[in-house]
This record gives sequence, structure tokens and C-alpha cells, in this order.
Amino acid sequence: MKFAQIGAPGAEQPVLLHGDRHYSLQSITPAINGDFLSNGGPAAAAAALAAGTLPEVTSDVVRYGAPVVRPSAVVCVGLNYAAHAAESGARPPEHPVIFLKTPNTVSGPDDAVAIPRGSTKTDWEVELGIIIGTRASYLDSPEAARDHIGGFVVVDDLSERDFQLNVSGGQWSKGKSSPGFCPTGPYLVTPDEVDAGNLRLRSWVNGEIRQDSSTADMIFDAETIVWNLSQYMVLEPGDLICTGTPEGVALSGRFPYLKAGDVVEIEIDGLGRQRHEFIA
Repeated sequence: MKFAQIGAPGAEQPVLLHGDRHYSLQSITPAINGDFLSNGGPAAAAAALAAGTLPEVTSDVVRYGAPVVRPSAVVCVGLNYAAHAAESGARPPEHPVIFLKTPNTVSGPDDAVAIPRGSTKTDWEVELGIIIGTRASYLDSPEAARDHIGGFVVVDDLSERDFQLNVSGGQWSKGKSSPGFCPTGPYLVTPDEVDAGNLRLRSWVNGEIRQDSSTADMIFDAETIVWNLSQYMVLEPGDLICTGTPEGVALSGRFPYLKAGDVVEIEIDGLGRQRHEFIA
């Protein structure tokens, strides 16, 4: 199943996508959030769709917000593709490298993004995102993690590299947490429809291809990441995990950093596509 939030910023409504149609879930939940995911919401939505009790939402113009309302945490994995680690000047890690983005960075997939004040090195990163479906703490194995994954999303883990690397004090989050720096969506796709270990992911800047890779090249797969994180923190329903980006970012030195007027598009097969313009 595919779930989304559509409507004006701050007034989105939850919907289920079936084919090219949107069906309102407001009779089941006020939002696609942790409560919906962990308390039988997807099953209730499927049953209501089958029964024909969900009203269709029709509109000539649809704006997608982030498909999960404000997560309690946005946890990110760095250097999770060997080629990206190499272009960053780092060795592939033996253990997942973790950093945090603030939850208020999460924005709609097609919303404009402001270049941060003082930025000279704003960068793009197409990533597979994991949405936690049920609370996860001290999981016994990566296999056990599968039962705690509520779905997958497209994420652009935007970064300001000077903030991240040169004025960071040793941590990366300064360069990861500017407003709008986590465009997410358009859809949350449930795990039964996704082969998370074999998804093509791509990015373009102004129509020119930048990244073209597969999640098969991840050093740590989705289940391993959730299991590993659960040893160090409690993952709550609705939390977002960004699983790392492949090679092809501006940090490589092969491409210019972003400026006002640039347009970034990112896509993961089966999970949808984003398009966001950068503004001053």
C-alpha cells in the first residue's frame, strides 16, 4: 500500500493511494503518524478500501507533504556506500556511522528549499528512508528488525558541507539541519511492496544526472541498520531513518554545489520522485 499526506502546508490530510486515485483516511486517522502505523492503521485502511467505504479525494492540483507527520527523531547513516565513502576521502566503516537531523527539517518532496544563510556548499543526497512502524529497542537480530519497519520513503538528505565538516566541532549535524533540509516522500510504501535491497536510486541537478546506483551497494542493509540502532537508542513509531547516499554528490569535486535557481530531482524505483527548487 501507499500512504501520503496531501494538501496545503499545515493542512494536509491522510490518504491511501490505489492506482492513480487518492482515498481519504480521515475516518480512520487524523494523520499518517506513529499511532496509525503501530495500532493497526494500515490493516484498517486496507479493509476500508476493500469494503468501498473510503471517499475519493479529487483535485486538479495535488501538493504532497511529508508522508509521515513530524517524526520524533530523524536518524541518519553516513558513508553507507563504498564509492561515496571513497569520494568523501574516507574508508568504508566497520560499524554504521550515525548522525542526527532535527525533525523540523522534514518537508514536502516538492517544496522549495532555501539556501542557508552563509552557505557556499549546499549539496544533495538521494537516500532510501525507513519509517519505523513499531517501537524497537535491543532487537535480537537484523531479521527481527523486519517486523518493526512500517514502510520506505524517498529522502533528500541535504547537506551544507562547510558547516558539516569545517565548523562542526567533530559532529555533522550542523551541516544537516538547516530549514527544509530533509524533503521526504511523496509516498510511504509498505514493506510488502518493496525489495529494499535492490532499488535503483538516482538524482539530477537541472536535468543532468548526478547519481545512479542501487541499494544493493549499501554496506549495511535496512534490517542491519534498524537492529544496530536499536542497541543504542529507542526507535519510536513514525521515526525516520536515512540510510546513506551513493556516489555522485558535489562533495566529490566533480560537480558544483547548489545555488539559488537550481532544481534537484531525485527518484527511487517504486517509491516516487521529488522535485525541489532552491531559493535564496
